Amino acid sequence: MRGLQKRVALVTGAGSGIGKAIAQRLAEEGMLVGVLDINKQAAEQTVKEIRESGGQADAEVCDVTDYAQVCQAVSALESRLGPTWALVNNAGWDKPMPFLKTEPDFWRKVVDINYLGPLHLTRAVAPGMVERNGGRIIFIASDAGRVGSSGEVVYSGCKGATIAFAKALAREVSRNNVLLNNVCPGPTNTPAMDSFVGTGESGQKIRDAMVRGVPLGRIGEAEDYPGLVAFLASDDASFITGQTISVSGGLTMHG
Repeated sequence: MRGLQKRVALVTGAGSGIGKAIAQRLAEEGMLVGVLDINKQAAEQTVKEIRESGGQADAEVCDVTDYAQVCQAVSALESRLGPTWALVNNAGWDKPMPFLKTEPDFWRKVVDINYLGPLHLTRAVAPGMVERNGGRIIFIASDAGRVGSSGEVVYSGCKGATIAFAKALAREVSRNNVLLNNVCPGPTNTPAMDSFVGTGESGQKIRDAMVRGVPLGRIGEAEDYPGLVAFLASDDASFITGQTISVSGGLTMHG
């Protein structure tokens, strides 16, 4: 895709799952990829695989809930790779539970990771993008934030807030050629899904129920999303901002 070669992309939660697939695809497109993850070993493994495939990448351990650590990690990666062109806010976490059985400590953890985390990263990179008059910020949101999801009430609220945040900030910085968009995955076969629904017979029943609801007859794979992310980071998407795009096999169809 146009305009990605030798530009820098930072991807949070890139040690596994969707984030790792995105980091690998952006590296394939010729980008210099900064891998951010709370798991040092997983981040380093992603970098190792990218380099073995001929790409360029570097890693920093980063807890997205800690703004000071976020700023330090971004600064360290930019000092080695260069100024950030594209930020992919991918890191997230949840645990399925009826809302009436949850407590404030759980709410705070979900909010800190899924909402404040993207705000921290965005605040760390957006001023540089505005100053340089160009950049892309892509949020891996969720269809849970568009239609709601039983057992994911606080998470759904965070993703809905993220979608609204991206739209509002897109208006503020559009004249500086900084574009913000949301990508909303549906249910996806990742390690996070395994921890979410569990394994064994009960976990398989939940997965089977998910599949029955998807017109294309399967849940997503991590590789279903990086192409759209690469497009939104590229010059081919230079007239797209403030948009929310579902990638869910038709599970949700928005006009």
